Amino acid sequence: MNNLFSQSEYIIRKKVFSVMGAKLHIYNSSEELVLYSQMKAFKLKEDIALYTDESMGKELLRIKARKMIDFSATYDVYDSETGETVGALRRKGLKSIVKDEWVILGPRDNELGFIKEDSVFMALLRRAIPLIPQKYNVELDGLTIPAFRQNFNPFVTKIIADFSEDRRELLDRRLGLAAAILLCAIEGKQD
Repeated sequence: MNNLFSQSEYIIRKKVFSVMGAKLHIYNSSEELVLYSQMKAFKLKEDIALYTDESMGKELLRIKARKMIDFSATYDVYDSETGETVGALRRKGLKSIVKDEWVILGPRDNELGFIKEDSVFMALLRRAIPLIPQKYNVELDGLTIPAFRQNFNPFVTKIIADFSEDRRELLDRRLGLAAAILLCAIEGKQD
């Protein structure tokens, strides 16, 4: 696996105002650009590529929706270098109306765990007052990891993906980064 996926913390930034589609810059904890993604605007079926830099010369990861416009969409995650299916992330459509929830799936669609917004009360409060940043926990193998947190900024969506509490590396970092990108890009569309 590429060493760019071995960081314990990533910062994902997406500019809110972008006519040609979302541009995601992914930094390490030292604020150095380590990965880049550009999503095309007006796509009915999400297809997101992750590159080593803004030149988009080397693709590392691909995130593809299985269906067009799906409320409970499943996004397959592929390692572009090896062709390997890393796993998938499935949004829990109806549950996500009140509190965002995703299922983490393995390469054969086996259920590995969940990504859940931190609390029902805070989720409802956030929907009423969008200025309150979202926080997500990853639940894997009986372990709860406070892995994703959003920082409030009206012009830039910023998600910090912190995997430092996943000391046993239960979550494949490629799948974790794909989740952070989807939280930034997909859940961010709700605001």
